[in-house]
This record gives sequence, structure tokens and C-alpha cells, in this order.
Amino acid sequence: MLSESIHTDIVINASDGSMAAHRAVLASRSPVFRSMFSHDLKEKEMSAINISDMSIEACQAFLNYIYGNIQNEEFFTHRLALLQAADKYDISDLKEACHESLLEDIDTRNVLERLQNASLYQLPKLKSSCMRYLVKFGKIFDIRDDFNAFIQCADRELTAEVFNEILAAWKGF
Repeated sequence: MLSESIHTDIVINASDGSMAAHRAVLASRSPVFRSMFSHDLKEKEMSAINISDMSIEACQAFLNYIYGNIQNEEFFTHRLALLQAADKYDISDLKEACHESLLEDIDTRNVLERLQNASLYQLPKLKSSCMRYLVKFGKIFDIRDDFNAFIQCADRELTAEVFNEILAAWKGF
């Protein structure tokens, strides 16, 4: 139905393209979409939803998830964008799937970004895993320059949590 645009009744405008979808499917999966279509909002009146913070590819992956057609590779490729969309449109099962997936491959290249996302989207297991990776496994020393840059621009509360974790680990020595 989605891929052939059969009986679509809404257009989703991503940052670099558009695609058609079905209000009923979107509303059944997201209370945010349901609210958009139930009240006199511009999305209902114009039959369009602007999702300008997502690429067309990420938006297609989002719709594929909503429709139950997402492939593993597509999910893996777009999981950060999917996490953002899941949070924005209140799709808890997608948010949890992204949360679990992001736990699987924490490394020195992505730990700081994951830590920031864990804080932003309130993902406690991911936050805890990133902290453990940085502090208890000593990876903070492997990414010293990146960590210094992170400290300069990260949220103050998150920075304080990281330093508290470091201090707690050092008390054990």
C-alpha cells in the first residue's frame, strides 16, 4: 500500500523530498499524528506534514517502520534519525528498539555522540553503558581530544554526571 501509494491521503515533506502516506496508519501508531489529524491544525487542513529535520531516506525508513516493512539494514543505517522521530512522534516501541540497538556497538568513535543522545532522549541503559565504557573501561584516555571538545559543548548537567562518574571510579583506587 505504501510503496504503490494506494489510497494515500497525506503528503510528508522531508528535507529533500516528499512521499505519500495514510492518515489512518500514522494516527494508529502515533498519538502525535492522531492529534494532528483530530484537531484543526495546519497538517489536517493542508493534508501535509513537514518533517524538515529528516532526510527523505530516513523518513522512508520511519514510514517503513510504522507500516511494519523496515529491513534490518535500513533500521541500522537510520537508527539515530529513527530515535529522534520516535521521540518527537511518541512511538515508544520504535524508541525502545533504537535504544536496544544503540547499546550493541558502542566504541570510541561513537561513545560521546551516544552519551549525548542518551541524555537528550532519556535513555538510561545507553547512558549507563556509555559511562561504563568511558570510565570503568578507561576509554576516556583513548579519546582525550574528542572528550575535551565534548566537555566544551556538552550540556552542563551531562558534563557534571560524567565528572561525578570519574570521581566515583577514582575513589575506588
